[in-house]
Amino acid sequence: MIRATRGVAAAAALLAFASVASGVAYAQPVPPAGPPSPGAPSAAPGSRPGGAELPEGWRLTGAGADRQLVWTSPEPVPMGDSRVAFHAGDRLLGHPVPSRDGRSFRLPLGDTRLTEATGLRVTAAGRRLDAPGPARSARLAPSAPAPSPAAEPGRRVPVAGVDPGMPGRYRTVGGEYELESVRLPGFPEPVEMRATVVGPADAPGKRPVALFLHGRHGTCYTPGTEEVTGDWPCAAGSKPIPSHQGYQRAQRLLASQGYVTLSISANGINGQDFRAEDGGAQARSSLIRRHLARWAAWSADRASAPAAVRSSSTADLSRVLLVGHSRGGEGVNRAAVDSLTPPPADQDGYRGPVRWKILGTVPIGPTIFGNNPAADVPSMTILPGCDGDVSDLQGQNFVDGTRGVSRGAALHSAVYMVGANHNFFNSEWTPGQAQAPAFDDFMSDEQRDPVCSPGTRTRLTAAQQQTAGAAYIAAAARLFVAGDDRARPLLDGTGRRMPSAGPARALNHAVGAHRTPAFVPGSSALTVSGGGRLCAQVAPGSDRACLSGDAGGASPHFAYWDAVPEPGRDAVAMTWSRPGTPVAVRSARPVSLGGSSSLALRVIVPPNTAGTELDVAVTDASGRRAQLGRVRVDGVPGSERTTSYWAREVRVPLSAATRAGLDLKRVAALELTPRGASGRAWLMDAWGWRPGTPAVSPAPAARVDVGRLTVAEGDSGVRTYRVPVRVSGRGSGQVRLFVADPASGEQTSRVVTVRPGRQDIVVPVEVRGNDRFGNDVTHDAFVKAVRGTVVGSHRGGVTVRNDDPMPRVGVTPVADVVTEGAPLVWRVTLSAPADAEISGHIEFLPPADGTELTTADLDPTWLREQLGELPSPPVPLSGIPFGGLNLPVSVPAGATTAEVSLPTARDGVREPVESLRARLITYDAAWEPVPGPEFTGRVRDAA
Repeated sequence: MIRATRGVAAAAALLAFASVASGVAYAQPVPPAGPPSPGAPSAAPGSRPGGAELPEGWRLTGAGADRQLVWTSPEPVPMGDSRVAFHAGDRLLGHPVPSRDGRSFRLPLGDTRLTEATGLRVTAAGRRLDAPGPARSARLAPSAPAPSPAAEPGRRVPVAGVDPGMPGRYRTVGGEYELESVRLPGFPEPVEMRATVVGPADAPGKRPVALFLHGRHGTCYTPGTEEVTGDWPCAAGSKPIPSHQGYQRAQRLLASQGYVTLSISANGINGQDFRAEDGGAQARSSLIRRHLARWAAWSADRASAPAAVRSSSTADLSRVLLVGHSRGGEGVNRAAVDSLTPPPADQDGYRGPVRWKILGTVPIGPTIFGNNPAADVPSMTILPGCDGDVSDLQGQNFVDGTRGVSRGAALHSAVYMVGANHNFFNSEWTPGQAQAPAFDDFMSDEQRDPVCSPGTRTRLTAAQQQTAGAAYIAAAARLFVAGDDRARPLLDGTGRRMPSAGPARALNHAVGAHRTPAFVPGSSALTVSGGGRLCAQVAPGSDRACLSGDAGGASPHFAYWDAVPEPGRDAVAMTWSRPGTPVAVRSARPVSLGGSSSLALRVIVPPNTAGTELDVAVTDASGRRAQLGRVRVDGVPGSERTTSYWAREVRVPLSAATRAGLDLKRVAALELTPRGASGRAWLMDAWGWRPGTPAVSPAPAARVDVGRLTVAEGDSGVRTYRVPVRVSGRGSGQVRLFVADPASGEQTSRVVTVRPGRQDIVVPVEVRGNDRFGNDVTHDAFVKAVRGTVVGSHRGGVTVRNDDPMPRVGVTPVADVVTEGAPLVWRVTLSAPADAEISGHIEFLPPADGTELTTADLDPTWLREQLGELPSPPVPLSGIPFGGLNLPVSVPAGATTAEVSLPTARDGVREPVESLRARLITYDAAWEPVPGPEFTGRVRDAA
């Protein structure tokens, strides 16, 4: 028998501040041309696939290739940058497509089988959306923040020798330009070419350029209302949200220092990137490079430029800084990659010459869905400590993901800004400043957060956050573009501050520049002994996991990607219960610290802890040992709702090793000895360090792009296809290839050496034709750079389309006239067996005549399970509010029949014969309901 459960679990406070909307279901076929109609009738939440009851808020619709898993939120989920994700246990099912109302999210299921034990979850950047309460353990108890947010607890941070956040001497001018919209691959609607320009009015010569790109936000609003949509183009009566105008504080600061700045609009991408497997990264790169190409032409021919461009000093396209917020951060990274190694022409929206040079990028609260940072382009990534959108702070991988990939000359810095949220870096996303409706993405609701709720000592105001953001953008420009090494200590873990950033506490660490890899877990062969172990950054539920699920809080370093678990991402976990328990980290081959002045370590300690002390020693290959000194590591302010297990950079001089006669070119082991009574810490890596910023010359690299091939299954025979992979660029290198099993979702991986012009990555897919209706089957593959490579399009595969019609569905009575107390039963029949489960639901309609069956005539225990509560007074079955009573239907694969039952109750009241009229509903390829046959039932009085 089939029964339904109705009701949606409350998402509590998390939904309010999740600020997310999804990208395409990249683990499944590309969805139809648009999201489902918000007015479509819905099947009952709690559908029973194959007899298994789904959790509240979940349902199944459609069949075969049109089979969808649907989750409905009790409130709209605001459009944002992180992706909504469906999980079955620890397995990622995919990223659903949102409906226009922002409440329903649909994911093509293909051959995925769901059971009662599946453990369905909805998350966004690690936060749980379909359950009340915090997504993470509440064991993390925040301590009182330091009185001065700019200072370490008990210590004042020294001021740097330069303050890039101070305004310059040039008068600034501004304006806007709008050009003809452009077509980008995969997007049916044209994308705007619009920008806000702010530059110096009187700076001599050609001036460096800073380009800003906003993230994924609402695209349109209706003035005078709270209505915000993700439509493109905007409907009549609504206006585009001017997100590109939200960085003018930073633009004016840079312009006063002599930079020509432009902030470009990308609403046309935001409104369509649910179609893109990469979430729109390639499209954003194309848009950036189209603007840069125009500026290169205008620089050569000023008379052809728009007035807003002509009003400021001439641009120098050989000195470009890219600043990107949220998905814009991933977009500027991809533009840096694409400017060095061009993408495949059929995927790219810009095909002209590269007449610019990108000297650095500044991702702010970015996504990095592709896990493909530009290793040879310097970067500074701002991680907002109170980010309620990209809350897992996955942008940390713009730093960590560059290790070992190239020569390591480019500096990659992470700036953890305590108290900053996601939205307020953009004034057009900030309440009280924005033209359109705006909100604080970190919303506390009834649960006040001790670190991030407005009014706490650690939470920044919007003005403070925007001031600090502008100052650190200017610091990156000073270092990457102007080449002023005095700005480096503000970004590279040296521990300096600038007064212009105000009270913001901006912690930082870095890799690259004058760092020599010494002990880097995951990229080198290490053994760990004593009070430590080699742990896996991404291994949920495993004893190898660095951070257990009940630890409280989360770590940006351990943010999940497509691969779970993910080989090659390790750290050293240390635990001690008494002082003096050493942890020895030994390299399989001696490492060189020659030429370095210090040993730099990135160490994580639990949030809100202070004064963790570690003695640091090294041993060379001949066994000589030297005690280098003692370091102190303080935790980052955090709560159970923040991602605050973040590594602090500490350094110890190597002078003691030199005095002891160690051979620093052959160091064999690192020893860390905790001095506290008990505690925990994690070593991310250790490097030889010396001051300075080297020149960066991109190394020859092979570029890998994975595509997607869609084929029909055919009626007979066996054919073998290959996942399309293109290798371009120069030289050879290595990538890690992941292949997902389409049925189980389990992943296998291997390291592959690639070279342009060769078919080194071969993923065969065998397709067997048949003439039975079934699901589409998606075979996914994705890659990650390991060494000497860059990755453009990281994910693709082969999608096998079902090309057989769905069997006809009928309904016949089994017991359609019963005495009260007995169940009404109907049989759903298929005209032929199918290779896929056939799902739908039954809805109730007013009968043509007679007395309609009411909720009082049904078994009350059963009905309460379906509706959550019994209607009072009773109502006719066709008049049940809030979506009504819908009976889900599921015919298992290979079967041709299933029964649907409606239990009635004896009420002891004399009544005439009561009746019902019902209709079977299935779904078409566009997810629209298709009315099926109608049928009736009658219930006689027991008296």
